[in-house]
Parts: sequence; C-alpha cells; structure tokens
Amino acid sequence: MSNVMKVICLAGGLAVSTGAIAHEMRYKPFILGHESTGSLQAVVSATRMALQAHGFRVVGQYSPVPGATVICATDPELLHAAAHARRNGGFGAVQRVSVTQVQNTIQVSYANPAYVAIAYGLGPLPTTVANLKAALGAKLSFGVHRGLTRSDLKPGNYHYFIGMPYFENVDHIRKFKTYADAVNTVRRNLQAHVAGTSLVYEVNVPGTKQPTTVFGVGLSQGKGADAKVLSVTDYKTYKGNAYAPYEIMVEGRRVIALRPRYRIAVNFPGTPMMGSHGFMSIMSAPGAIRHTLAHVAGRHD
Repeated sequence: MSNVMKVICLAGGLAVSTGAIAHEMRYKPFILGHESTGSLQAVVSATRMALQAHGFRVVGQYSPVPGATVICATDPELLHAAAHARRNGGFGAVQRVSVTQVQNTIQVSYANPAYVAIAYGLGPLPTTVANLKAALGAKLSFGVHRGLTRSDLKPGNYHYFIGMPYFENVDHIRKFKTYADAVNTVRRNLQAHVAGTSLVYEVNVPGTKQPTTVFGVGLSQGKGADAKVLSVTDYKTYKGNAYAPYEIMVEGRRVIALRPRYRIAVNFPGTPMMGSHGFMSIMSAPGAIRHTLAHVAGRHD
C-alpha cells in the first residue's frame, strides 16, 4: 500500500472513530415517567397499581422529604441480574420510583434502570426497562447535563473525582458469626429506628453464591439524612427523590454498604464540588451515613 493510501485510510479510520464517539449513547440517572395532577396519595396508589400490573413486586414505601413518596419494587429480571453480577449486585436488586409534588404538578420519576445496570455491572435489563416505560412512561431523562457513556459509568471506571471511591470500594461494616445473626440484627435495629433509621424493605436475592439480603434504609436524622443530602443535590426542576432509600446488604456473614461518596455522586454526577449546591456543603454526610449504618449493624465504636 502506498504512503498516500495509508494516510487516507488512517484519516478515514479516525473520522469513523470520532463519529462513533460523538454518537455514543449517554445515560442519565433518572427518568421522568410522566406528570400528573390530583392528590399525592391518589397518584402513589395509581403508581403502585401500575407497577404491579406490569410484573413488579412492591416491597416498600418511604417519604424522604415532605411532599414525596418513594416506592420500592423488584422483578425477576432484577433479582436474576443482581444474583449473577460479578460483585455487589444486590445493591441493584430493587427499583426506586418517586412520586413528588412540585407546585401544582406531581412528577412520577424513577432511577434509570439502564444507568444503574451499567454502574453496578448488572448487564442489560430489557424487560425491566420496557415494563417501567409501559407502567410509568418515559418522558425524559435527567440528573446530569450531557449524560455518561457506558465507559464512563461502568464499575472500575466511574468515580466523581481523583481519590473518590469506585463501585467496588464498599464499606465493610461488620462481620457476624452467621448469616442469620447478621440479618436478624439489621432487621431488629431498623424496626427499632436505631439512629433515626427506618426499615423500608427487606429483599432476599435468590441464586447467589452466598445467602444475600438487601435492606432499604430510611435515613431521617443527622448530617447524612436523606432530606439533608437532597436539599443540596436535588434542587432543579425535575426531582431525583428516587435517590432514597439507602441500601445495606448482608452477604454471607458480612454486612456491607456502598461508600456514600460513591453512592451520592453516582446518583447526582452533575453536582459541582463547590457552592451552596455543591458537595462541599454536605462534606460531613458520608461519615455520618457510615456511622449510622454501623449502628444499624450493632457496631458502636
């Protein structure tokens, strides 16, 4: 091949590569399904019914801030994907749907299952994606200006900034003598509202190598409270209340949780570091969340 042809081929290859990059699909953390009117309670009831009619099992409900309700649900595809993920898949076993009163309109939004699937290494979730769209709609996605590519988002790649944790860098909260001891301790403390927490859901993940149970944890007190985090990160037109609740997972004898600096940032990747709505305004939240979850696991050091 002549030098001229080599240059032409190289230039053509670069053009194709650049074009592919320019058109690479981007993902945002939340989807606005639809907007409604009427009473919040009526829309919550209708949303639960729509989820159930499209194959979801509702496992819990929680109000992280006034005027908002988060409905938690799972389905067979989510549970299967969670069980067969390479690591920590149980954190993605439950779908979060928020119903939020915003002036005279009620927003029905949900955590984008395609986004979560990539971030948590769950693999494709075509049935879950399709059923959520059929049940709730998919008007637009939101939560970050441009969205993140698959390469940006996947485990081992996504972190908010240099020195920030990745998906794999979980907090090892406590190790028990048995799985049953761990599950019973977490459940009992959540039911007792230890450290201002509440039990939103408890879901067993079948088919895992070790017995696995994930709990949804409502955080209502202190610097890591859901309302405190959302007051800083969730201030724009479309509301990401489906950030809540937080997860804590029993995997075998271990109690683990995603590190808050990862868990908050992956839900609100467009949040700046500085300013009144920047991460520095909630710099105490990660430590406070870890401290609260340690109490939930019965650790008081």
